[in-house]
Amino acid sequence: MQTTLAPEFQDTPLGREAEAILRKCVHCGFCTATCPTYQLLGDELDGPRGRIYLIKQVLEGVPPTRETQLHLDRCLTCRNCESTCPSGVQYGHLVDIGRQVVEAKVERPAAERRTRWLLREGLSSPLFGPAMKLGQQVRGLLPATLRAKVPAPRNPGAWPTASHALKVLMPLGCVQPAMSPGIDRATARVLDAAGLQVVRPRNGGGCCGAMK
Repeated sequence: MQTTLAPEFQDTPLGREAEAILRKCVHCGFCTATCPTYQLLGDELDGPRGRIYLIKQVLEGVPPTRETQLHLDRCLTCRNCESTCPSGVQYGHLVDIGRQVVEAKVERPAAERRTRWLLREGLSSPLFGPAMKLGQQVRGLLPATLRAKVPAPRNPGAWPTASHALKVLMPLGCVQPAMSPGIDRATARVLDAAGLQVVRPRNGGGCCGAMK
């Protein structure tokens, strides 16, 4: 993809990285077949190819808008698109660059900034787990909108206790043990059945980086 960077991005590390990635894209659209947001919404700008065009425009000097920001926000950064890209476009890295540039140029509404801060700081806080347990205990008393965000308590099953020669480290993160503890335990049981012992960090491993 031919790209002419705006002067502010020329000869900068960020600009060079983005341009190298953009030049690999051949517009084939294979990526859209594995993009969950494109499959759900059917909007070209909510697929990898459309977002690449948006990022290209911004790097070429077209002022980004709130709509540009929204399309980049909707990307899950799952990188499924990279698995079907014949040109090896590093879309995940490119969208990180695009978000960084757009975030610096487009101010979010105050309410959205406050919500994002609360999510970022709240979900990664050591108090999130105890707060979620308390919310589950009083879930029936919560307003419907808040109740929908608190998962009903479920038995997550037991951690396997067998020892194996082969071991694998499983960081638990900060959100999943509180909201979906069954996922980690089910994974551990599958690994146990395959002859692998799961080792957990004492502090759970901390935030995986998704929230910060």
